[in-house]
Parts: sequence; C-alpha cells; structure tokens
Amino acid sequence: MIPRVSMRRRSAEVAPTEPMEKGNGKNQTNRICLLVALSLFFWALLLYFHFVVLGSSNIDKQIQLQPSYAQSQPSSISLRVDKFPIEPHAAPSKPPKEPLVTIDKPVLPPAPVTNSTTTFKLPRVVESRQKQEFSFIRALKTVDNKSDPCGGKYIYVHDLPSKFNEDMLRDCKKLSLWTNMCKFTTNAGLGPPLENVEGVFSDEGWYATNQFAVDVIFSNRMKQYKCLTNDSSLAAAIFVPFYAGFDIARYLWGYNISRRDAASLELVDWLMKRPEWEIMRGKDHFLVAGRITWDFRRLSEEETDWGNKLLFLPAAKNMSMLVVESSPWNANDFGIPYPTYFHPAKDAEVFEWQDRMRNLERKWLFSFAGAPRPDNPKSIRGQIIDQCRNSNVGKLLECDFGESKCHAPSSIMQMFQSSLFCLQPQGDSYTRRSAFDSMLAGCIPVFFHPGSAYTQYTWHLPKNYTTYSVFIPEDDVRKRNISIEERLLQIPPEQVKIMRENVINLIPRLIYADPRSELETQKDAFDVSVQAVIDKVTRLRKNMIEGRTEYDNFVEENSWKYALLEEGQREAGGHVWDPFFSKPKPGEDGSSDGNGGTTISADAAKNSWKSEQRDKTQ
Repeated sequence: MIPRVSMRRRSAEVAPTEPMEKGNGKNQTNRICLLVALSLFFWALLLYFHFVVLGSSNIDKQIQLQPSYAQSQPSSISLRVDKFPIEPHAAPSKPPKEPLVTIDKPVLPPAPVTNSTTTFKLPRVVESRQKQEFSFIRALKTVDNKSDPCGGKYIYVHDLPSKFNEDMLRDCKKLSLWTNMCKFTTNAGLGPPLENVEGVFSDEGWYATNQFAVDVIFSNRMKQYKCLTNDSSLAAAIFVPFYAGFDIARYLWGYNISRRDAASLELVDWLMKRPEWEIMRGKDHFLVAGRITWDFRRLSEEETDWGNKLLFLPAAKNMSMLVVESSPWNANDFGIPYPTYFHPAKDAEVFEWQDRMRNLERKWLFSFAGAPRPDNPKSIRGQIIDQCRNSNVGKLLECDFGESKCHAPSSIMQMFQSSLFCLQPQGDSYTRRSAFDSMLAGCIPVFFHPGSAYTQYTWHLPKNYTTYSVFIPEDDVRKRNISIEERLLQIPPEQVKIMRENVINLIPRLIYADPRSELETQKDAFDVSVQAVIDKVTRLRKNMIEGRTEYDNFVEENSWKYALLEEGQREAGGHVWDPFFSKPKPGEDGSSDGNGGTTISADAAKNSWKSEQRDKTQ
C-alpha cells in the first residue's frame, strides 16, 4: 500500500516540470484536439466563403444582364439613335466578349419586364433545365425604361459590303432584261415624279414606282427609322440590307446556277462569321426582296431550273425574308405589299387623299384591268374579261400588247377611282400589284383565290376578309356557275359603304411613305412590317426562355394557317381553304384539283418575268 501512495505523489509532483515525450498521455491528446479544431475551422471558413459569399455573387450575376455593364450602365438602358448615328460605311460595334448570361437554380424572382402589349417575367428555371444561356435578355430588358420610346424596338443594321446593295444601283442598267431600272431607282427608289395633268393624283407624293423596287425603298426607309442602334445587344431585330430582288433580277435569264447563287452564298458566309449571328443563329435577322418567293426557291441543281436557292439555304431558313409574295408551304418568308404610286411625306397628304376617296362618285359597279392568259388553261381571266364586256355596269381596261392606256398610272387609277368593286384574279402567280393600286383608290377588291391576299398579307390586312373584300371561288367563275354582276348586286348598299370605308382606312398601312421623310402619326407598310418582325422575334425569344417552340406540332407545309390562328391557338387543324393549297408532288410542275385549287411552279415565276415586258411602265 505504501509504494502506491508514494508513486501517486511523485507523479503529481513531477508532472508540471517534466518535458512531454511522444506518446505521453493526456497533454498529447489535448494538442491533437487543438490541431483538429483549427483545421476544421479553416475548412469551415473556405466552405462558407465558397457557398455563401461566392454563391450570393453568382445569383447577383444571374439577375444582371451582362456583368460588364453592371458597373457602367443604369438598370434601365436607353440608347437613342441620335447618340449612336449609323455611318454608311462604319463598322458595327462588336458586342463585349463577356460570358453569356446564365440562369442557374436557385434563381431569385426577377423584376417584371413589359413590352408594348404584354407583361413579361423571366420564369423560374425548371429542374430539367438547370442551366440555359440567353444572350438576348438585355434586349428584352430595354422595354423596362418607360421613358425610352425605343424600348423593345431597337433595330441593328448590318454594314454589308457595298457589293450586296449600293454597287447594284451603280450598275442599274443590268437589273432587268427589258426595263431600264436606272430611272426607277432614283428618288430613293420611288422613281420619277408623276405629273398630275388629269387631276387624278394629288399634287405631291406621286411617283412612277416600279412594282419590284421594294428592296431599295425599304432600305432607305430604314435609314429614317427612329430606333436604330449601333449596339446589337440592344436590338429587338437585326436588318440585313441585301438587295436580294435586284441581285436575282440580274441573272435569271442566260446565267448558270453558280452565278445565280453566288451573292446569296457570299452573304450567308459573311453573316455567319459575325458575332451578331451567334445570338440566335440568325433567327433575329430579316431581309427584304421585292420579288415573289418563287424566284428564290430553286429545288434542284439543274441548270434549266428557275431562280436561285437563297430561301433553301440552311442559314436563310433561320432568317425572315419579306417578299411581295410568299409561299404557303414555307415558314421563312412573309408577304408585304407591292409598292403603289403614292408615297406621302406628311400625314396631311394621307388624310387629304383619304377624304378625297370618300367623296368620289363611282359610276361603275365593278372593273378589271388586265390581260388574258390564253396559254394558261387554269386562268379565269378570260371569263372575267367576257363578263366585263357583257355588263352595262362593268368597266374593262385591257392590258395586252399595244394598249398604252393600261400602262399609264393615271388611266388605271382613274378607272379604280370610279368603281365600287375591283376584280383581282390571280396573275401569273397568286398576287398582283393591282390589288394595292385599287385599294389605294378606295375600291373594294374582289379576290378569287385566298393566296392572292388573305394568306399573304396577314400583317397588313384584317383576318376577317369580309370586312373589306369580296371572295368568289375561282371554280365558280371557271364553270360559269356565277355572274359576278349578280353576286355584287346582292350586297346591300349600306354594307358596301361600310366596306369602302374600311378599305380607305387601310390605305396608310398599305403604302410606303417617302423614304426621305417620315409620317408623324400614321403607320405605313414599312412600320407595320418592322413591328411584325419585332413581335415575331420577341415571341420566339420568350418561347425559348420558357422552353417552348413557336407552335406546338408545327407543320411547315401548313405554314399559311398559323398566321390565321386565333389568339392563344398553337396548333393548326383543318381549314376551309385547304383545297386551294394542295402542294405539288416532287417532280410535278403544278396541279389543279376539283375545287379550283392551283399550285405555283417555276413556270409561274418565269411567266411573271415575261409579263414585265408587257406590263412595264411606259
């Protein structure tokens, strides 16, 4: 017992002064615990810094549009064109090489963004879409600034090499085989002024405008657009000032397909190398061609096949091309009006013309200006001409060779101004300029095929075609089942008055204002077209954010139907006009069904070109 007591005492006495040896009990354990605690504290600090501090920074970055702008730009961005004037040959500024905006979960609720018609909120990311890149969000957010009238309306214009536009005008004698286009490209594309000798026109704003001059008219109007920007990251849409119609017009006759395709291939190659293209792979790009779509839809590589293949190029399928006649079976072209002779520079000129059309005495029930198509057995022009000749209330202006009056704008407009209804059958293709000339005169158009207007100009004409026009199926005329005179006389006078007023009210949106000026309160065909493109691109961007496609179960061969859908509809089913748009089978030039439906082939475009020799302005 004694030794044990002494041992305990000795241990207690020497412990404070003895050096600690390796493996020496309790003090060794305390030091190890201290080291572990310090290590754990260090790693806790690292984890806290990574997940809390950096995580918060990442969320802030997600809410911001682009990190590089966060310190230098206000939350509501307003860049007006007068701050960033576009020089004719100035290289467009490249967007900053910053990482694309990412939306990762978790995402804080964003501030609401509104456009001109609806409220738009960036949605929460669905779990299956944990990360999605949208470099166009900054453009969508421009509409936030309520003091900026250009919010959500900015247009960026590519500074193309001059060979794609201006050089063609310098070599204007080669733009048409039969017509000297040099005089028609003057006055910003309006052509020479028309003298008002017979009092048919107004004293100002009337020009001998070529029906295929939209390329240069539209591009010059774009130069006056109030919301141009040199910052493509703000753009609601991107304009490509390529004179596609003038380009193909040079080479349609007597040139091989390599020559016909050359400029289109070069253009696409140039665009795809631009940083602006990467934003949406061209789906926010649009261009204008003042010709019918069939000139740009060559189906094969055969030298004898018609046109070029611009609209069939993969890149062009992403873009929107505005043409004076679109295809009912393709989704990358959109119909815009043919140019008329009237190009007002002021609102007052428009109002004065409308009032004049309201007060005219119209002595003819109906009229027709045009030539027969004896080589086309499907054409109903022969029957229409016969009915005009045999009617006491019908007026006919034959436009065949040797009939100079038909080529005089004053003669055509004078006849339209004295008629209640103007007959507008198909030309060599679905559409014809005459439809717009007649509506400019306040004359109610009578169409015989839905492709002549109703499925073409859905941006510019009401969906309810009965409010401004009369529809008589071609087959009823072809089989002589109907008298046009009797059909029109069945319409009550009060209804005729309402329809005529509707046509006159449509005039501003069917004409192109003088490109060298701008209307103040009226929206012309250019304004309507640009806004429609912006709406299309904006809708597409929102659908991309929401993970949706443009339409559910979209069928391109039925593309004409989608513009006619009611609000909220996303699928196109059967339609009363289906028989009119039976698509030709591969290898067929065209077909006709029992209901009078006809198809358009390269022959239609070729015949349209031949008609230019007959219909050119004298």
